[in-house]
Order: sequence, then structure tokens, then C-alpha cells
Amino acid sequence: MIDKLHIATYNIHKGFSYFNHRLVLHELRDQLRSLDTDIVFLQEVVGEHSKHASRFENWPNSSQHEFLADSEWQDFAYGKNAVYSEGHHGNAILSRFPIVSWENEDISSHRFENRGLLHCEISIPGWKENLHCICVHLGLFRRGQRRQLEAMEKRIKQLVPPHAPLVIAGDFNDWHGTASRILMKHLKLTEVFEQTHGKTARSYPSIFPLLRLDRIYVRGFRIKNVCVHQSRPWSRISDHAALSANIVRA
Repeated sequence: MIDKLHIATYNIHKGFSYFNHRLVLHELRDQLRSLDTDIVFLQEVVGEHSKHASRFENWPNSSQHEFLADSEWQDFAYGKNAVYSEGHHGNAILSRFPIVSWENEDISSHRFENRGLLHCEISIPGWKENLHCICVHLGLFRRGQRRQLEAMEKRIKQLVPPHAPLVIAGDFNDWHGTASRILMKHLKLTEVFEQTHGKTARSYPSIFPLLRLDRIYVRGFRIKNVCVHQSRPWSRISDHAALSANIVRA
């Protein structure tokens, strides 16, 4: 039976390098593969963009999440959040195990900032219960973040059994620490870096991380080890650092 998982979260900056100088999807795919993770939580994933497709010769024929998943992650889900004339982008979860159900819930706090909550149930061989995974990219403003966290809390209490394993990961844009107070106190989750190092990880900007924006929260797991991936080439392929963790079923 599988008792441990290697997971990662990464804001991929729509497949462009820092300051949008280069399309870096191919490098990004190679780096994600090098992590050898079971499940990846991705933010700012482009599902479609007609202008980029015509402008860049190496723009993939498929959506970015399909291109990145390739043969490494056999299953994936994509939540379309921001829709515009050229296409759309949102969050994605890539998994080596079957995604048995998924839903993308609109948690936008106002019409100028489209945000979603991608909730997947994943079947892990030998587990009696499905793993619940939630990928999020919260808004930039504190009031909106609180509403989005309240929506997340409501969904989890309604749809995730208290004893079911749960992972929430993504870009929380939370330099106030609001997310940890709500998720840890109300839902009994643990932030993996806070548990192992006493503080959430510095992840932005990737060239010299100062802000603690990206998080991995878990329930029903022990944390084996964690890592911030910020040195080259990571710092050249997104404005965020990638975070990863090895977790063991408790």
C-alpha cells in the first residue's frame, strides 16, 4: 500500500519567464519532471490563448496543463477562472493517480478579479478513502481573501469528511497570515513549512524570495521533509518559487 506522497505547488506565471521575457514552458516541464512528484498543484495555467499561439512557434498545440502533464502525470483537472477574448487561464492539478471527481467553484470576490477553487478527489491504491485536493489562487486584497477562505471553509465542512485525507495548496497572496489562522484553527490543517521550520516559506519573488505567498496545508498526514525550489533554473522560469513536500499518511 502507498503510505507516502510527494507533492508540489507552483505558480507558473502563464508559462513565461520573469518580466515575461521568454516562453519557458519546455524548461518548466523538464523542471517539474525532475521533482518526481505524485501530485502537482499549479496556478496561472493558460488553457487557451489565440494570440500567444500565433506569436510563439513553440507554443504547445494542447492546453498548458495537458502539455505539462504529458506522460508523467496520467490524470489532470483544470479549473477555468479568468476568461478573456484571447482565451482563459486558471488552476490545475496533475496526478499520477486517478482523479475520480472534480469541480471548480467560483470564489471571486468582485468582477475585476476572477478566482476559483479547484477541488479534486483522487483514488490512491490501497486507501479506504479518496484523497481530497484543493488548488487555489486567492485574490490580492485582504477583504476578498477572507471571503474566499470562508468559501473554502464552507466547502470543506460540507464535502470533505473530517477523517478524510486533505491537501490544500497554491498561491494564497497572504502576507498577513490570515489563511493559516483560519485553516489551522477552524479546519485543523497544518502548513508544512510552518510545522517543520516555524514559518511559512518565502516564495516571491523567485530571484530573491521575500514574501510568504505560497502554501501547502495538509490534514491526516505527517510531514517528512519540505523544500523551496528557488535557485537556477527555477528562478528563470517563473516569478514564484516552487514548493514541495514529502508527506506520510498518519
